[in-house]
Amino acid sequence: MLKTFRIGGIHPEENKFSAGKSIETIAIPSEVIVPLAQHIGAPCQAVVKRGEQVKVGTLLGKSVGFVSANIHSPVSGTVKKIDKALDASGYKRDAVFIDVVDDIWEESIDKTNSLNRDYDFTSKEIIDKIFAAGIVGMGGATFPTHVKLTPPPGTKAEVLIINGVECEPYLTADHTLMMEKTEEIFVGIQLLMKAVNVNRAVIGIENNKRDAIDKFRETAKFYPSIKIQPLKVQYPQGGEKQLIDAVLSRQVPSGALPISVGAVVQNVGTAFAVYEAVQKNKPLVERVVTVTGKDVTNHCNVLSRIGVPLRNLIEHAGGLPETTGKVVSGGPMMGKALASIDIPVTKGTSGILIIPTLEARRKQMKDCIKCGKCVNICPMGLNPTLLMTLTEYEVWDKAEKEKITDCIECGSCSYTCPSDRPLLDYIRLGKSKVMGIMRTRKD
Repeated sequence: MLKTFRIGGIHPEENKFSAGKSIETIAIPSEVIVPLAQHIGAPCQAVVKRGEQVKVGTLLGKSVGFVSANIHSPVSGTVKKIDKALDASGYKRDAVFIDVVDDIWEESIDKTNSLNRDYDFTSKEIIDKIFAAGIVGMGGATFPTHVKLTPPPGTKAEVLIINGVECEPYLTADHTLMMEKTEEIFVGIQLLMKAVNVNRAVIGIENNKRDAIDKFRETAKFYPSIKIQPLKVQYPQGGEKQLIDAVLSRQVPSGALPISVGAVVQNVGTAFAVYEAVQKNKPLVERVVTVTGKDVTNHCNVLSRIGVPLRNLIEHAGGLPETTGKVVSGGPMMGKALASIDIPVTKGTSGILIIPTLEARRKQMKDCIKCGKCVNICPMGLNPTLLMTLTEYEVWDKAEKEKITDCIECGSCSYTCPSDRPLLDYIRLGKSKVMGIMRTRKD
């Protein structure tokens, strides 16, 4: 019997239209916009000035805190200006505008496709290279990777879990990367294991990716410390706590980190980025993005430089269909609707989903019928309808006691609600408010 997590979960329509589509490379435009905040934590501080010449891999923004990540130039050319630019959040934030000239890379970067299996690094050297390269979680969370690889005092990692689940409907970027960069991912995993000083790794892959499971199992024969774990198709299995439960049968306590149960979780895309950072001295300047939607002409997985306007990727996929009602960054469950398609690709852009008007329209909210569906499917064991009510009436102390901050914002509650109540919208608002109160209390 296939493993999965124990609490809640749903199985939305998969719609993996771009599965099996090879990675295509997007052309570099004449100008790119590189946001200085592409990660969880403190934004970077610009270290370049207007008129300065940069190459691919030149440092643009320097990390200013422990929870932060360096930003590098994805192109070569001239810094046009440092100004505010709209990002996926809908707000304008600091960004570096670059006029593109040629495609000249920093000399230290190895651009060859030859596989490098050099493991002659210490744990500190690996983490330092990851930090320097600005690697973040590539599954969409964008948490700086070097932070995850530096467990708090008094904790110790026992196992590395690699997230190859990609449970979000429509998205296939990770699946495609697993098929095309298998060996590089395995080398990246070995480096991550060495970084956190563990001798065991488990790669969790959902059972709807049989080709990836078979290929990874074949490759794992040469890596005895790495195990492949097929998993039942169940959303949101890509969540850290859900994946740990599915793979290790360990449940992370409320408010605790995965390291509390001896686990460190990294995405397959992150493992590949780590390989490139350590073995090729390549910073994170490009990523694979799925461009898809029910009415899209050319569903595709594209390799795009950071800073390229989403409009360019959409045009590569055949352009916006006439039926377009909404464009989402990410998938339909956890993605965010965009105010513009001229915002740039960032480190966390896993997909661009184009939703038809009929599906994009919100339905009229009705009264809660007390059916309990949202409670039964919540993977964190919360009471979504209660949390929505507490947010509505601003009862923040009660919302905190009901563990609103444990919500992973998977959207399962809103998806399953027969009364079309915007449960997640309210919970997001309440969670943000409660976290702000908690931070104030700590200060």
